[in-house]
Amino acid sequence: MGKFKFLIVSNRLPVSVAKVDGKLTYTPSSGGLATAMSSLDVGSTGDTGSAERLWIGWPAIASDDLTTADRTAITRTLRSYGCYPVFMTRQQIRLFYEGYCNDTIWPLFHYFQSLAVHSSEYWSAYRQVNQLYSRAVARHAGPASTIWIHDYQLMVLPRLLRSRLPGSSIGFFLHIPFPSFEIFRLLPERKEILQGLLGADLVGFHIYDYARHFMSSVLRTLGHEHRRGMIALNTTNSYGRSVAVDSFPIGIDYKKFVTALETPEVRAEIKILESSYKGQKIIVSIDRLDYSKGIMNRLEAFEQFLKQYPKHHKKVILLVVAVPSRVEVEAYKDLRDTIEQTVSRINGVYGAVDWTPISYQFRNLPFHQIVALYAKADVALITPLRDGMNLVAKEYIAAKQRKTGVLILSEMAGAVDELPEALRINPNDTASIVKSIRTALRMPKAEQRSRLQSMQRRISRYTVTRWAKDFIEQLEYAQEMKIEQRRTGLAERDQTRMLHDFRQAKRRLLLLDYDGTLHGFVPSHHPADAMPDRSLMELLGRLTKLPATEVCIVSGRPRQALDTWFGRLPVTLAAEHGAWIRQRGEWAQEDVSLQEHKAALLPLLERYAERTPGAQVEEKNFALVWHYRNVQPELAYARNANLRHDLNAVVGSNSGIGIFNGNKIIEIKPRNISKGVVADEMLAGSGADFVLAIGDDYTDEDMFGALPESAYTIKVGGSETRARFHLPGVESVLRLLNLLSTSPQPPESHSRTNR
Repeated sequence: MGKFKFLIVSNRLPVSVAKVDGKLTYTPSSGGLATAMSSLDVGSTGDTGSAERLWIGWPAIASDDLTTADRTAITRTLRSYGCYPVFMTRQQIRLFYEGYCNDTIWPLFHYFQSLAVHSSEYWSAYRQVNQLYSRAVARHAGPASTIWIHDYQLMVLPRLLRSRLPGSSIGFFLHIPFPSFEIFRLLPERKEILQGLLGADLVGFHIYDYARHFMSSVLRTLGHEHRRGMIALNTTNSYGRSVAVDSFPIGIDYKKFVTALETPEVRAEIKILESSYKGQKIIVSIDRLDYSKGIMNRLEAFEQFLKQYPKHHKKVILLVVAVPSRVEVEAYKDLRDTIEQTVSRINGVYGAVDWTPISYQFRNLPFHQIVALYAKADVALITPLRDGMNLVAKEYIAAKQRKTGVLILSEMAGAVDELPEALRINPNDTASIVKSIRTALRMPKAEQRSRLQSMQRRISRYTVTRWAKDFIEQLEYAQEMKIEQRRTGLAERDQTRMLHDFRQAKRRLLLLDYDGTLHGFVPSHHPADAMPDRSLMELLGRLTKLPATEVCIVSGRPRQALDTWFGRLPVTLAAEHGAWIRQRGEWAQEDVSLQEHKAALLPLLERYAERTPGAQVEEKNFALVWHYRNVQPELAYARNANLRHDLNAVVGSNSGIGIFNGNKIIEIKPRNISKGVVADEMLAGSGADFVLAIGDDYTDEDMFGALPESAYTIKVGGSETRARFHLPGVESVLRLLNLLSTSPQPPESHSRTNR
């Protein structure tokens, strides 16, 4: 098999394989995801028969039941469907799918945290199966492939693919709710799940609430900030990427339902319903049998309705269709027993010889029967306790082309924001459901038509096809932005030019920031925690030994720390962003002072730190720093706004003291202390014709701005900058400096200017 332009990856394939009487059978799926993907223009089959699109997933049969010949036959046959199988053993299915997916993630993400089972064996199987999918995708994806991964079974797959296919375009869509941070934090593997999802270029959800919960969890768990739906990954191993996050409310195949109403099968079924329930109002309830669907809530509400309004007896019937789901799971077996016992009890209490209040069916209905039931039902009662979207609500609306009807919809369903004309209920409020049933049964026909038409116009436009195309368009846009970002990165040709200029230069000047540039950030500001290791000291030593090369470390660190670390090297040191300069072994102090303000500022900072867990105050000679790297992000945001307000009140506008936002810090220092001033002085004193400046912080922007356009200025990380180029993290900076340190030496005539 060759490389494919577009790959769809999901837990299940759109084709199910079974072994019946020793023979393999193939049953195409008519699910919403299969319909959506088949409508995409990407990856049509060419004249040669080699498809550009491939769907990768599990074929719904355990590999234990297959021979080697079976697996070969399945793989070959599925190729004709545009699919490729990922085979799993019974144990993997039990631990991965029935275990971590449906015993851990499903209940937790639907806010049934008490039902979530946490098992290291489950988690191990989840990672193992995601690795299987990673290898299958990598086998068929090329460097220009677009990969769209679906749902909660494959949440660590994006990161696995990012490491295998760093230049690929990866999208992920979650088809279930993403919970609030207070629920999500209960998951022991929360960091790994989030890191997995952030391997994608675009992460999609049904509604914005889920996207908001996701971004909040990323911020509070991993510390990555977001702005206008973009999460910036400015860590060493994240390649300086940004991840787009957006909402895409999945639709239905609207025309399919409209067209079905004209078929003989549906018309015949409608006549059967009219004959069977003549003179009665039909309330329909169709759901997969799942504790998240709130089936018990609607049964209890219907019982209360019958109790409060006996005049409706024999005039209304509730048709409950529970589609079998996870029948092997104990919680689902118990739920089925409870539902069936409740139905029997209600029918026993309120039923009559000629009337059964509730008609209950535990089975899959064929499509034509479902459409007929939608068309005939006077009310659709949909009360999930938590639902990612709920397409039943949209299907009911689509089937109401010439008939009236009322939709009662839980406000916990993702679809509720798209269907404001529905009667909204809280599924936990039995009284509100009872009231809505009565309102629906009494609603005038004209009002029903008006509400239906408004909802039909809306869902007929944003169909499942539109949803899929919309996601792919946004993924393409995210990829374009990534490519644009790379253009400002240090491309191979730019690096080659830099090395050439470095070798040919008569004099060289290297201006290097420390934290976030030569050394990764540490949780505290204590010098011992950020001490350079041997390899960094050896690298700096090699650079200082190069002829005609001056190295200057420009840092916000105090001079005591820089002197301890680098005092034995022949380098220039600029401490506290230039308040202190050490050249030829001697420290000199700039004519600046913060002393007259410290008496008021320091107690203010310490007071804020005392009531902000994780915050620290650092006192330097010429600066005060409020560190909040270890503060819970949302608390830090609130505290920082208040702190800046109080600091401005103390400092005033004409004091010459500035308040600056840095990387997880607020720094108070004299305005005339600047890395730009240091860069000016160093450039003038060195006479360098090659200048390299590297930094990651706001303070380095002054340095970039002060240098000539010919200088090689590099920003570490992906944020906006005055620098000409980007590098993703500390490791890439060290690799570049190592290349410079091993460059061939310049001609003998070059003199040494190291200090």
